[in-house]
Formats: sequence, C-alpha cells, structure tokens
Amino acid sequence: MFDDRYTLAYRLYPYEKSPDQDKSEAVRHPVVVMGGGPIGIATALDLGLQGIPVLVLDDHEGVGMGSRAICFAKRCLEIADRYGCGEPMLDKGVVWNLGKVFHKDDKVFEFNLLPEQGHKYPAFINLQQPYYESFQIERLRELQAQGAPIEIRGKNRIDNVEVKDDHVVLEVSTPDGPYKIEADWLIGCDGASSPLREMLGYDFTGKVFQDSFLIADIKMKGDVDFPTERWFWFEPSHGEGASMLLHKQPDDVWRVDFQIGWDVDRKEEMKEENIRRRLDAFLGGVEYDMVWSSIYTFQCKRMDSFRHGRVFFAGDAAHQVSPFGARGANSGMQDVDNLGWKLGLVINGQAPDSLLDTYNNERIHGADENILNSTRSTDFITPKSGMSKLLRDAVLNLSEKYEFARPMVNSGRLSVPCTYDGSPLNTPDALNGPERTRPGSPCPDAPLGDEFLLSKLGNEFILLTIDADAPDALDADGVSIKRLALSTKDDATGALAERYLGEASQAVYLIRPDQHVAARFDSYDETKIRAALRRAIGKE
Repeated sequence: MFDDRYTLAYRLYPYEKSPDQDKSEAVRHPVVVMGGGPIGIATALDLGLQGIPVLVLDDHEGVGMGSRAICFAKRCLEIADRYGCGEPMLDKGVVWNLGKVFHKDDKVFEFNLLPEQGHKYPAFINLQQPYYESFQIERLRELQAQGAPIEIRGKNRIDNVEVKDDHVVLEVSTPDGPYKIEADWLIGCDGASSPLREMLGYDFTGKVFQDSFLIADIKMKGDVDFPTERWFWFEPSHGEGASMLLHKQPDDVWRVDFQIGWDVDRKEEMKEENIRRRLDAFLGGVEYDMVWSSIYTFQCKRMDSFRHGRVFFAGDAAHQVSPFGARGANSGMQDVDNLGWKLGLVINGQAPDSLLDTYNNERIHGADENILNSTRSTDFITPKSGMSKLLRDAVLNLSEKYEFARPMVNSGRLSVPCTYDGSPLNTPDALNGPERTRPGSPCPDAPLGDEFLLSKLGNEFILLTIDADAPDALDADGVSIKRLALSTKDDATGALAERYLGEASQAVYLIRPDQHVAARFDSYDETKIRAALRRAIGKE
C-alpha cells in the first residue's frame, strides 16, 4: 500500500508497469538510483550523458510542493550547465550577488559575493526547488529522446535491499504488486530521512542544534521596497524572532525566515494566525498571500562513510547541514559531480574499483568543510550562553564602523565550491601559478570572446594549454584526453591569465571530467601528463 509522504506540485513521471515486473527472475541493471529528487535526477543525467544505463526508482510520481531549497550557488549552476539544464534555471531564477546584514534597525555592512567580472553564471540565484526539479526532468526527457539509456519509474518504492559481493538485490513495491530487480551499483539519493540508510543500518554522527526556525513564503501585494538582495537581521527590532532572513524568489514570492527558539509548540507556531502575527509585525501594513510554510531545526551530521561496497550515498542521504549558507542541494550536486565520472570509468573498465573510494575521501572532505562552516554560522546566529551573545553583539557593533570586525560576522557563510587539497588523485603542483587553480581546485570560469571557458571544458579529461605547445589529443591507459589550446593574445579581459597563469608565461593543465584541476605544469611533457592521468584515475 502506498501512503504519499507529500503532495505533488507536478506529476512528471506517472506510474507505468515495466517489463521487469513480469519476469520470472530479477533483471540486472548496471546502476539503480534510489530517489527522484534533485540529486537523484542529476545522477541520472550525469551517467546518461556518458552512455551508462541508469534506472531511477522513486516512491512518488513527480515533484513535491513547497519551495524548500531556493538558493543555488554558482558552482551548482555550472554543474547543471554541463548536464544541460543550467540556462533554464538562470532564465527563471532571481539573480543576486549582494547581501546586507542588520543589527536591530542598523545596517552593519554589505557584501558582494562575485565582485569580479567574466563568469557565465552569477554567485547565486534564488529558484524554488520544484522549478529546478522540473527543468532536470525536462532535460532527462530530451536525453531519452536522443537515445540516452535513462529510465525513471514513479510509484516504485524500494522496501528491502540485500547487498551481495558483486551486486545488490532490491525488493520493489508498486500499485500492481511487488517485484525484484538487481543492480551492479546502487546510489542512495533518498533524502535526509533516507529509508536506504535505515534499511542497511547506517547512521549519522554529528550535532542537532537546539533552536527552531519558521519559514514563510509569501506573495506581497502592491509596491514592495525590498530589493533583490539577501537581507539578514540579528535581533530585528520588531521582536518576531532572534534573527530573520529575507530573500526574493521568482513569481514575486518572498522567503521570510524567523528564528523562533527551541522551547516552542511547533503545532501552534504553524497555525496560520500565528505565522501571520509574525509577518504582520515585520511588514507593517503590507498585504500579502501566504504560499507555503514550514519549521526546521539546524542539524550538522554525516555518515561515517559515503561508500559501502556496491552502495553509495549522496546529498542529504549522506550529510546534513543547516540551511543558512545554502550548502544542502549545492553540496549534493558536488557529490554527483564527483561520483559520476568515476563510476563511469570503472563500469567501462577504464579505472580500478579503488577509484570509487576517492569519492568517499573527497566528498567527506567537502562535507566536513560544510559542517565546519555551518556549525560556526549556527553558533554565531544562535549563541548558547550569555558570554557568547555578548561577544557576538560586540562584533556586530564594531562591524558597523570598523572593517576589521566584518569577517567575524557570520550570518551563514555562503556555499563555495570545495577544493580537494590532499586528494590522492592530485599530482604535486609544478607551476608557479595562481593559488585558486592549484591541483584539486575547481576551475574558475573565464570569458573567451562570446563564450566561456567552462562551457568548452565539457565532461571529459581535457589538456588545457595556454601559450604552450602540445598534441591535439592523447590516449593514455585507455582514456582519451582532448586538448583545448588557448592564448593570452585572445584574452581581451586578462581574466584567463590572471586566473590560470599568474606570474607564469605559459601553462599546461590536466582537467578532470568534473572540471577540477588534476595537475598543472609550466610546459608539455608527455611522460608527466601520462603519469598525472594514471594518478587521476586511481592507477597510481
């Protein structure tokens, strides 16, 4: 029997009986993804673009109601662009780079998250999660029409998982009854409550912060004075919450976030009249319609390992952080970005199984970085002692006049891409180049005439040469490396040289399929490139 966990906003993949359900023996699939949310569909897009057959099983038939995740960072948009759905997100989303921080009625300071020019995507867009998921499904359907081996089945709920040495057995329930399938690989993208994690007996370690936050999405009527910026208040003067956040979304919807404390009656707080009481105190006489509301608690937790043999976990199923900082969906997309190319190489016999262990190494590094920043944000936003609050308020008071104090103000350190320092896939740096493009770093974008660098890098290993000679292609250990040859003579803005050369006169970069730097040198040397490639695919 199916009991829907949430109401659908869009019914995008209605249940249809599959041939697998009538087979006398379980059908084996190369990859099964559990969960049809944004991380699960991104995984399907990544693998499908590589020609890897992938099956998505979801217990619903589409996208749930409610804006939920709304802040999508530049790195997430760049990953989505490679999958083919970044531009629809940008077209629909509300672009913002500027944030302002207030203490009571006073503006403490403001910040620009992307002060430099020459990037295809902005620092952030605000976009309701149902739109994002819909764009992903539209792209999935396009790829299916082009022959990509992607399948998604709605109302297919995984009820039991048995992990074998070389495959996984799945028991699936449908409106037409149960059936079994097998998977060479299973990827759990089934959210924070992760039934898969529970089935296999894995747990989170971390911290739950004793505070509650009330979200209200509203559509204001008439003229509204709030600009398209991120506004955060510490101790807002109207008294409705210890802190408050305001964001604009598409369709003239605004997100208001109140810190309401731990010892509250959540059922009472969720009553419309009590939500309106808080909103009215903030908005004064502004009329509005309520669109959606929810209450959440800060949690900073992760699994001890994101890989368990033939099973992987990604997104909220693997780790959770507080919403302030927009690290949930954004870090989940980086999980997919990291796992997809590695799994593709292993399935195709181009890399050893041990390469998949580096998904765990690198993304635990990313999760710990997010948890550290998220914990620091939470401690600043919700001080747990009188002395902590005294220090926090002193920092806020100083920040209004003194620039030195502003870096200490923490209203949610906003999501930035992870650099995999110390990764076993990195070759030691061999270029006196910029710190931001050292091995392990995500490639920063740069304008190339009417195009942008990241769009040219694509989804495969690239040999990026800047004013350096090299062959146009190289096959090494069964992996093809394509060359992208650029010159500073065509670098009208100087951004390419500033971001990739620094003081060097030329450079050669080996770029991974997830557009992280694997190695860099001051000139082309085939022996060194081959060694760097072997290291990047886990053969050294």
